[in-house]
Amino acid sequence: MRPSRLLLFCLAVLIPAAPASAAVPHTVQPGETLWSIASANNLTTRTVAAYNGLSEDAQVVLGSTIMVPSTTEGYASLQNAGLVAASPTTTSAPASSSGSSGGSYVVQPGDTLTAIAGRAGVSVSSLAAANGLDPAGILLAGTSLSLAGGAAPAASSAPASSGAPAAQGAYKVRPGDTLGNLARQTGVSVDAMAAMNGLDPSGVLLTGTVLKLPTGAPAPAASSTPEPTQTVVPAAAPEPTAQSLGAADIQSIAAAHGVSPSLAAAIAWQESGFNNGMVSGANARGIMQVMPGTWDYVQQNLAGGRPLDPNSATDNVHAGVMYLKRLLTDAGGDENAAIAGYYQGLSSVQSRGMFDDTKQYVDNVQALRSRFGG
Repeated sequence: MRPSRLLLFCLAVLIPAAPASAAVPHTVQPGETLWSIASANNLTTRTVAAYNGLSEDAQVVLGSTIMVPSTTEGYASLQNAGLVAASPTTTSAPASSSGSSGGSYVVQPGDTLTAIAGRAGVSVSSLAAANGLDPAGILLAGTSLSLAGGAAPAASSAPASSGAPAAQGAYKVRPGDTLGNLARQTGVSVDAMAAMNGLDPSGVLLTGTVLKLPTGAPAPAASSTPEPTQTVVPAAAPEPTAQSLGAADIQSIAAAHGVSPSLAAAIAWQESGFNNGMVSGANARGIMQVMPGTWDYVQQNLAGGRPLDPNSATDNVHAGVMYLKRLLTDAGGDENAAIAGYYQGLSSVQSRGMFDDTKQYVDNVQALRSRFGG
C-alpha cells in the first residue's frame, strides 16, 4: 500500500477571477492535494486545475490558495483550455417530461453521465456544464446532479435485479473524527483501518472522507450527526477511471482465471453496472468495487508477480476476479458463501452467518447470472 503523502511543491500563478466571479478561495490544509480539494467540492481535478491554470498532476503547497470555481465557471475554464466542446448543445426533453423544470438526480451504481443525460433528455455536454463536471470524468455514487431542465431519468433498461443493498461499513468522516478514534470505536487497529482504506496511519483525516469500517462493528458515536456535504475519496489504488467494459470482456477475464464467467459478470453488474468510475460510500472502486486494502492483498498474494495497473478497468476486473477465486477456494467451492464473502467478508460470514442485506445481495447475484448465460 502506498499511503497518501502531503505534496509540497510550487504552484503556477493562478488565473485571476473575473470581477463577477462566484469562485471562492480555499487555503490548502495539511494532507490535501488538488484531487482531494476538487473531490470535496464535487468537481473533477481537471476542472479545478483548468480554472487555476494548473496541470492535473500539479502539486500543492501547504497554506497556498486554490480558487474553487462555480460549476459554470469550471466548465467555462475547461472550454477555454480546449478540454471540452466549446459550444454544448442541448436536446429537448422527451414529450413525457414537458413542463418539467428539471430537478436533481442521485447517482446510482452503474450510472454514467452519458446514460443519465440520455434518460433525462439532455446532451452530455449540457449535463456536465450544469454540474461543473468533466464529460469524461468519474461519477461518485450518491452524488446529486442538477438535471438542468431535463426530465428525471427513467430506469435503465440494462439488466437489473431487485436493487443492490447499500455497501456495508460505509462511513463519511465527521468533523473531529480521527483514524485512531474510529479504529478504537470499531475494534480494529489504526494500521488495519488505514490499510483497508489506503490511508496514511499518521496522516490527517479530512472531513467528508469515505471510509470502510469493519463489517458488523458498532457505529461510531458521530454517525448520529448529519453527514458532511463534501465528499473526499482517498487517493489510493485502484483509481476510479472513466472507463467501462462489456459483459463479454468480464466473462473472458473470469474464464482465464478459472472462475464462472456468469458469476463474475453478475457480481460486476451488481457492484457497479460495469462502470469503472464508480466509488461507493465505503470507499470501494471500479467495476468490481475493489477496496484499496483488497487491491494490495491481490497484488501481493494473488497476482503472481504481474503488476496491476490501478488506472485500468481491465485490471480492476482481474483483481476482483482473482479475489473472488480465492473466496471460492476458501469457501470450499460454496458459491453462495463466496458471493456473500465478496459483500460481507468471508470471515464474518463464517463466524456470524449472512446478514439480511447479504442474503439479498446473494439472491440478486444469482438472479442476475441468468442474464449473463449462467
